[in-house]
Amino acid sequence: MIRSLACAASLLFGTALTAETIEVKMLNKGAEGTMVFEPAYVAAQPGDIIHFISTDKGHNAESIDGMLPDGVEAFKSKLGADFELTVEAEGLYGIKCTPHYALGMVALIQVGEAVNLEAAKGVKQRGKAAKRFDPLFESVQ
Repeated sequence: MIRSLACAASLLFGTALTAETIEVKMLNKGAEGTMVFEPAYVAAQPGDIIHFISTDKGHNAESIDGMLPDGVEAFKSKLGADFELTVEAEGLYGIKCTPHYALGMVALIQVGEAVNLEAAKGVKQRGKAAKRFDPLFESVQ
């Protein structure tokens, strides 16, 4: 009984101890131009935390309809505030900055296997977002 509890605790806390926090800046101007998430593509593992940093005010992180793994609830952070997203489900997470979406402020998070790749690619994007997603999808492993 004690051995079973020790194994269960090890598995539970072992995952929490190995989770990584990945920082993504929300910027007015970055290496890829204006209105960007940096980095715009993130490879993560289940349990990792994506920390969106409001480096420049007026940005947020919001999920894009149709670009989340099955069972993941849509989310939307407050404007100008940092936001943490713990990614548990494998797949692609499409992210946009609500006020700057048409200007191409998008990001793609891959958690483990890209099990929803075709569905995510099938989502119609607006404005510059469509052009910015092309290289992000090419980064998917």
